[in-house]
Amino acid sequence: MTEPAVAALGGGHGLAASLSALRHVTSRLTAVVTVADNGGSSGRLRRELGVLPPGDLRMALAALCGDDGWGRTWASALQHRFRSEGDLHDHAVGNLLIVALWELLETSGAPDAHVAGLDWVARLLDARGRVLPMSAVPLDVVAQVRGVDPSRPDAVEQVRGQVEVATTVGQVQSIGLDPPDPPASDEAVAAVRDADCVVIGPGSWFTSVLVHLLVPDLSSAVHETSARRVLTLNLAPQPGETDGLSPEAHLAALAAHAPDLRIDVVLADESVAAAAAELPAAVQRLGARLVLADVASVDDPARHDVRRLAAAYQEICSTTD
Repeated sequence: MTEPAVAALGGGHGLAASLSALRHVTSRLTAVVTVADNGGSSGRLRRELGVLPPGDLRMALAALCGDDGWGRTWASALQHRFRSEGDLHDHAVGNLLIVALWELLETSGAPDAHVAGLDWVARLLDARGRVLPMSAVPLDVVAQVRGVDPSRPDAVEQVRGQVEVATTVGQVQSIGLDPPDPPASDEAVAAVRDADCVVIGPGSWFTSVLVHLLVPDLSSAVHETSARRVLTLNLAPQPGETDGLSPEAHLAALAAHAPDLRIDVVLADESVAAAAAELPAAVQRLGARLVLADVASVDDPARHDVRRLAAAYQEICSTTD
């Protein structure tokens, strides 16, 4: 059987979980990654050098490494952070490697240095798939948040920055991007349009998942692709960004930001569905089919088990209706 072509959209630990599972399903795998991070090592490199924030891209590349000695070694090296009293403190090795390749390729006049640099790193790692930025320019998340000031719980204020939105004490109402109509990566758009299966989520719902639907050309590709669109729900709310947000509310937020988007399958853990009585109705409103599977880790129910998630994706992405 021909392996399905899969495009996975997201960022951070959520996308890494999907990629770690999907690499056991297919080698025709493309990660489309958010470029809005403004914190930590990525934020420092972004501010100092004006580059795309490399952190989420690095995590995606590490997730695509194999389980052999080569893959484990390079994944660890990529994720390694320096500990010091100096300027290198908390910089990730992979971030520096990615940015170095971007600079070298741009200096040599290589076309689309961002994509070429990530492909070079993927070859070095022997990664099972490609990693692409969702946009060709660094972005900022801009959110409307209710209750930022506890003394004014009903007031809605603007919060700017991925880290700031992800850690807000208020309730996120909606998000936008700055610049508001950013250019998409052409390779990412092509990957979505050519896919057999497009996986959206899990991950930080507003700052890693829904942001993809706010990049016009990428959003159009997600809307128009003939691929099966699979939405993977989180196992638990994220403290701050989605604290107290039910699974049904996650789906409502997606519908509010992309009202015309058709979802084919919503994948949820059985424990999540058991605690969300209104989930089937919310899934039906999206025109989707609810698939329940035991995908949580036994040791940490808030994290996906790679093998279990892989089995679920295998069933969803490799079968036809």
